[in-house]
Amino acid sequence: MALTRTVTGLVLITYLTTHFLNHALGLISLAAMEAGRPWFLLLWRSPLGTVLLYGSLVTHFGLALRSLYRRRNFRLAPWEATQLLLGLAIPPLLATHITATRIAWAIFDAPDTYARVVIGFWIFRQDMGFLQMVLVVIAWTHGCVGLHFWLRLKPWYRHLTPWLRATALLLPVLALLGASQAGKEVARLAREPGWLQATVLRPDPRSAADRVLQERIRDGILAAVGASLGVVLLARAARQLHERRRVVRITYPGGRQVTVPAGVTVLEASRFAGIPHASVCGGRARCSTCRVRVVEGAELLPPASAVEVRVLKRVGAAPSVRLACQLRPTRDLSVTTLLSAVAGPADALGHRPGAGREQEVTVLFADLRGFTQIAERRLPYDVVFLLNQYFAAVGGAITRSGGLANQFTGDGVMALFGVERGPDAGARQALAAARDIVLSLRGLSAALAGELREPFRIGIGVHCGPAVVGRMGFGETEYLTAVGDTVHVASRLEQLTKEYGCELVVSEAVALRAGLDVSAFPRHEATVRNRQEPLAIRVIADAGALALPAGAPPAARRVRSAAD
Repeated sequence: MALTRTVTGLVLITYLTTHFLNHALGLISLAAMEAGRPWFLLLWRSPLGTVLLYGSLVTHFGLALRSLYRRRNFRLAPWEATQLLLGLAIPPLLATHITATRIAWAIFDAPDTYARVVIGFWIFRQDMGFLQMVLVVIAWTHGCVGLHFWLRLKPWYRHLTPWLRATALLLPVLALLGASQAGKEVARLAREPGWLQATVLRPDPRSAADRVLQERIRDGILAAVGASLGVVLLARAARQLHERRRVVRITYPGGRQVTVPAGVTVLEASRFAGIPHASVCGGRARCSTCRVRVVEGAELLPPASAVEVRVLKRVGAAPSVRLACQLRPTRDLSVTTLLSAVAGPADALGHRPGAGREQEVTVLFADLRGFTQIAERRLPYDVVFLLNQYFAAVGGAITRSGGLANQFTGDGVMALFGVERGPDAGARQALAAARDIVLSLRGLSAALAGELREPFRIGIGVHCGPAVVGRMGFGETEYLTAVGDTVHVASRLEQLTKEYGCELVVSEAVALRAGLDVSAFPRHEATVRNRQEPLAIRVIADAGALALPAGAPPAARRVRSAAD
């Protein structure tokens, strides 16, 4: 069903996109709208286009009714409620438009040119014109909400979000402006002698009886929509009466129990009782954020469906883990939620490091030198101010270079690179960030020269290798971080900057990954705890003069140019 909903939704939003583009041509002229219309009709009035369009419309509405029937309560997330209500509102608003255009053309051979449609909505039936504008907003919003909550589970979506949001806003606005401009042009043409008669009245082959039949068809569509909605609501009521005969008790952590009719999903039970429970996809089995561990009663549960099994396999779930949105217990059971109630798309499918996995990353440690002397004899407010200025400079450099500053402890910072783009890009980003940090601190020292006895000095260590990356912590303090030998080595390299009196110490593994020639820098071998072999490192006294490797972030290059 999820695939069917997605495919039909894509067909419908494609239709809206092409229709709105045709409307937007009204900003040029009514003639431009008419010129673009044959291309629009070539797609959507072909046999294949007709089947796709109206088959998708009927199927999508049927899926909305099915969703309405299957819900045991209406305690929905705001976006789910909006999506459902808008979807149910579209067919009634669409009935008049369909009968006046497609059905009138197909059955009565009535022309439905833009001039005729626009003059009808702009002059003769302005109330219907207003409803069509409302329909444009409702249909487009429904489609965009559905598209967003489907695509946000894709790892590449957030990079395209600004462009897609701009498109989602501009397209209906341009369509409405185009229709409005066409209406003004039609109103002007209607004042010309004979134009209205020639455009609206003479070419129409429909008789009075045909118009009555057309109205009956519209009323029939409205009646069918209303009847189907009524049948679903009656079926829900009958099912609820039947299900009340048998109830199940679901026990949550802390001993809280929720009693619900058999057949209610665990996610619905949580919402019914007001228990916070994550569900990024809205209970459609597209993500795994609602998953729970069954503590007691697992042996009596109905087997998982193919859709649920596929999602659980994707995240490597244990046998006792089930999706709360798909699990409909018939016996009492105890469960424990596995994700925070505020889990987001990054936690949805386990394809991002938030779910926890081993991968090769580059780790950067930076520590401010001599901050104790800087902070002594200063008021606490001044100390906090200086630290925040320092963290802003370092964090900004890390972010500009594509890294993630995930730990600020005292006057030290830990950052991860290559979490999303891979180890080679991560090494280049880390080196660019190291240089950017040094240059940024030099600029900050110059700006605060009157407040400082001496400029800020920093030591930076960079190493790359395998680490366990994931969201760790508790409650609101949970954040993305890494643990393992690579992290300890990077910390050790930062400490070595004190011994060598330099700004940056990098392992040769980082230089190799980044494609950076470090032959000009002193080479040493460092001993690291828990490692039998010594580690080859390069000591860089002036990190601000470091030549960026090919492929380094452009932001770091701009910082270097500004400093020069």
